[in-house]
Amino acid sequence: MGLIGWIVLGAIVGWAANLVVGGRDRRPQGCIVSILVGVVGAFFGGWLFQLATGHPQDFGWNFSSFGIALVGAVILLAVLRLIQGAGRRR
Repeated sequence: MGLIGWIVLGAIVGWAANLVVGGRDRRPQGCIVSILVGVVGAFFGGWLFQLATGHPQDFGWNFSSFGIALVGAVILLAVLRLIQGAGRRR
């Protein structure tokens, strides 16, 4: 997948992860942050997939790649929000 494909997939995955993790008190994140969360989440999800199955994930335009990237982005976004929440309580 080319650079433009990663950016588009990252934006879609980041937006979807924000919908999954978001709450009433959370404002939507910006486009750049959504892309970063999506792309980094895709790498993280692919890494977790490889650890769990022993097979590397080939990211292309299919539902399995989207699902793996979404799981990675949701985990990443949840951890980031937990860290942000812990920092605000102090």
